[in-house]
Amino acid sequence: MVRLVLVLGDQLTPDVAALKAADRVRDVVVMAEVTGEGTSVPHHPQKIALILAAMRKFAVALEAEGWRVAYSRLDDPLNAQSISGELLRRAAEFGASEVVATKPGEWRVLRDLQDLPVPVRVLEDDRFLCSEAEFAAWAEGRKQLRMEWFYREMRRKTGLMMEGDQPAGGQWNFDHDNRKPAKGDLLRARPRDFAPDAVVEEVLALVEARFRHFGRLRPFRWATDRAGALAALAEFVAERLPRFGEEQDAMLEGEAYLSHAVISPYLNIGLLRLMEVCLAVEAAWKAGKVPIQAAEGFIRQIIGWREYVRGIWALKGPGYLEGNALGHSRALPGVYWGGETGMACMRAAVGQTRDLAYAHHIQRLMVTGNFALLAGVDPAAVHEWYLAVYVDAFEWVEAPNTVGMSQFADGRVLGSKPYVSSGAYIDRMSDHCGGCSYRVKEKVGERACPFNLLYWHFLVRHRERFRSNPRMGQMYRVWDGMETGHREAVLAGAERVLTRLDAGEVV
Repeated sequence: MVRLVLVLGDQLTPDVAALKAADRVRDVVVMAEVTGEGTSVPHHPQKIALILAAMRKFAVALEAEGWRVAYSRLDDPLNAQSISGELLRRAAEFGASEVVATKPGEWRVLRDLQDLPVPVRVLEDDRFLCSEAEFAAWAEGRKQLRMEWFYREMRRKTGLMMEGDQPAGGQWNFDHDNRKPAKGDLLRARPRDFAPDAVVEEVLALVEARFRHFGRLRPFRWATDRAGALAALAEFVAERLPRFGEEQDAMLEGEAYLSHAVISPYLNIGLLRLMEVCLAVEAAWKAGKVPIQAAEGFIRQIIGWREYVRGIWALKGPGYLEGNALGHSRALPGVYWGGETGMACMRAAVGQTRDLAYAHHIQRLMVTGNFALLAGVDPAAVHEWYLAVYVDAFEWVEAPNTVGMSQFADGRVLGSKPYVSSGAYIDRMSDHCGGCSYRVKEKVGERACPFNLLYWHFLVRHRERFRSNPRMGQMYRVWDGMETGHREAVLAGAERVLTRLDAGEVV
């Protein structure tokens, strides 16, 4: 009997689990461009275009290898416009007895597959270094699921940057040598733009006509096949990796990329494999082309943080997405959708997100994420926004980063303290504050930086929860030592900011 082999838009790897389990003579590969996936949240047009173009090219590659592919284009008049609908249509067309699928990276899609009225065999996505069972075994019995300890296990498992059973350089983590402010550099290398070919142009026209979502579609700069993804990786390792470590937390006006890799979209849709990325970085370090702190810091993001958040997502299940430990309920402010703002850092981060479908991790965590957390925005709304607007955002990686790390909504599963800061951190790590309508050095008054006001407001309203936290106790002592009138002025200023946000006014 014929089986249908489902390949989703973020599973574009020739040896993905479902394809490995399939018979290319007997089975039919099903790939479908559907409106339902493009609108499950209002995905950025560039994200939709990247996935559709890469799907089309991957399907052609499969056919060249002898696979029978039933491919549904978005504008196909017979398209049911949902994954489930297309599987049922193809099952009837080919008389299929079963669907074989690699586990999706979104609980909603998995639920839809499990609800199909035909047998579905879901295989674990083994493109990750750590299986779901391995992560669950590692997590069992631990009071805290600290990424650092997990990362060390992954270093031992892979042998990356190891000297026997010890880490290269005598330490596991070189963070103290990283994360410095950056300075403008006219000679700084930037990621290559990949000119759209005929396939991409056709997709861009289709997306332009079908999806009126937040974000600019053009110029479109992304690679859409494995050859392009490999070229992007090689270019990063040769040109930007040497400065990656020291600049990874920095922000500069007009510098969207700095020394970041900008390869996460290719990893997350399957055009690159995690070990080939890490081995390329390790090889550059071994050849003396990259300092140890840059190589270690990057590899930690891949086999440490990326694997860790995927483990959290799988371990905690779909209920994790509903976390709201702090009881936040404010609507997402209009600035996140491009509304006018006087805050230079928010203007830069959101504007870059609109134009490029990209922002690096500190812009996401300490600017847009920090502001949402301080303002008490509903974490579900924040989660949906991040999932929608970034080209590399897929639920398995985005949800733990947002619900857990950014919004502290999971109640200490992922982090021991919330990632909140006043404007001082942004001033230290960026040049935004010099061109801002507010004054980062001012603590009260109309021109006080909103981050300064909201920081203390957040701490005060959550005092019962955080006052005994050893990493936050000092800040409460600072607050208690302030003069009463000053504290009242800070809280009143914060309330004015929140009132303006609720009224849809410019902040």
